[in-house]
Amino acid sequence: MEYITHLQKDKKMASIITQEPFVLKRKRNIPIRLMASIMSQQLSTKVAAVIYKRFLDLYNGKEPKVDEVLATPNDMLRSIGLSNAKVGYIKNVAQFCKENSITDHKLSSMSNDAIIALLVQIKGVGKWTVEMLLMFSLGREDVFAVDDLGIQQAMCKLYKIDSTHKKTMQENMLKLAQKWTPYRTYACLHLWNWKDS
Repeated sequence: MEYITHLQKDKKMASIITQEPFVLKRKRNIPIRLMASIMSQQLSTKVAAVIYKRFLDLYNGKEPKVDEVLATPNDMLRSIGLSNAKVGYIKNVAQFCKENSITDHKLSSMSNDAIIALLVQIKGVGKWTVEMLLMFSLGREDVFAVDDLGIQQAMCKLYKIDSTHKKTMQENMLKLAQKWTPYRTYACLHLWNWKDS
């Protein structure tokens, strides 16, 4: 894999690239992917999967269209284990995607920065959420999630970065990550994997 050769120029990164290469996949129905990432915020992967399955069950096991989500009563969405706030955010996503004609095709032709600028306008959607969408749903290879706690912990440990001052820590992280371009997503995947193992 081309990305491995590139990332291994960084000796510390090379030391944690131990498993099979990661392959990024593009997923369909990005508005629903965005709703799913809101559902999973602050939940374990296991619990998030259960709630997402319940969400699909509301629509006979199929991914709904944004109009169907907008037509779903709030108490029905709450009944699957979503908080009032998350129900509101999911409806915000559906409304925004409808009003701005957000489609997979439209997003695929936009740059990472343009997608972030567009989607963070939605109440309940932050930069981190869009970065995860870019990585895991749009298959973008050069995304660096500087605000991700797991990435912060892994980089502070691996590169001996002082985490006392958040701003300085993040500046150091961004400087280090620069040399991973254009494969920063893969670097993040390896950092998460190393931290979790």
